[in-house]
Amino acid sequence: MADRQNDKIYIQAQFKVPLEESGSRIDQVLARLMPDYSRARLSQWLVDGQILVNGEPLKPKNRVLGGENIAVNATLEPQVDWTAETIPLDVVYADNDLIIVNKPAGLVVHPGHGNPSGTLVNALLDLYPELEEIPRAGIVHRLDKDTSGILAVARSLKAQTNLVRQLKDRSMSRQYCALVYGHPSKEGTIDAPMERHRLQRTKMTVAFSGKPAVTKYRLTEITGHFAWLDVKLETGRTHQIRVHMTHIGHPLVGDAAYRQGRLGLGHATQEVRALIDGFPRQALHARRLGLIHPTRDELVEFEVPIASDLIDLLIALRAADV
Repeated sequence: MADRQNDKIYIQAQFKVPLEESGSRIDQVLARLMPDYSRARLSQWLVDGQILVNGEPLKPKNRVLGGENIAVNATLEPQVDWTAETIPLDVVYADNDLIIVNKPAGLVVHPGHGNPSGTLVNALLDLYPELEEIPRAGIVHRLDKDTSGILAVARSLKAQTNLVRQLKDRSMSRQYCALVYGHPSKEGTIDAPMERHRLQRTKMTVAFSGKPAVTKYRLTEITGHFAWLDVKLETGRTHQIRVHMTHIGHPLVGDAAYRQGRLGLGHATQEVRALIDGFPRQALHARRLGLIHPTRDELVEFEVPIASDLIDLLIALRAADV
């Protein structure tokens, strides 16, 4: 079904639409017939004419009668613009379908404007060259550059499609720990839609017209002017935890993009102010990840230690008796 030639992967297949699919959308039928590929990718192949139904192109929303012949002649382009680089990487777990890494703060996930190299993807391609054949080198979700912690990477196309679906149906569990300003309630749910900021395009903001975004948190410790939280994502919007905590008046320590001023540190000691001002990133760490293994169909859970700089900050704040 898949053949690699001249650095391209060619997908060729033929199907007959089952009669019981009569009335279904063609993109939904394809997703059931070709579960190794995402519905978005199959829809794009339809639009591009790389999938024909009875010899004719169809739109993804078109419906079938049942019995039609489907011909797939599609091409997957490898990420030829992303190169392998030898960069130290903490691989927590790896098998033929799944890679779990513990990303350090300061490491960008994939190349882009301003970061053409020196990223997590470059490091992954050095360790696992076969990722070149997978869209986005197997990346299915991201962490901000200055957020540390656990990240899942698909090592096969089938696994990538599976993990993306888990993210969409919210069956993948992602838990973080964060240090925030002030003392939030013992636990809470922040249900606030988000969209890109209309003026500052690198930032996100809460807006009624945005996409659904839900964050849950639980207070685990109060240290002077600050609180240590366990945070769980129900959705995965860009900067979601950072924006949501700011929205309820408790921004992350060290978050220069979303924090405004020192937020009630007028009575803090000079030592505490120095600790906070000297912390170089948002105090956010992805600690736990739970998912259904893409081929074994069983729950697997992973946990990484809290980043050492966050531990050092917390210990210093406790010692300062704030």
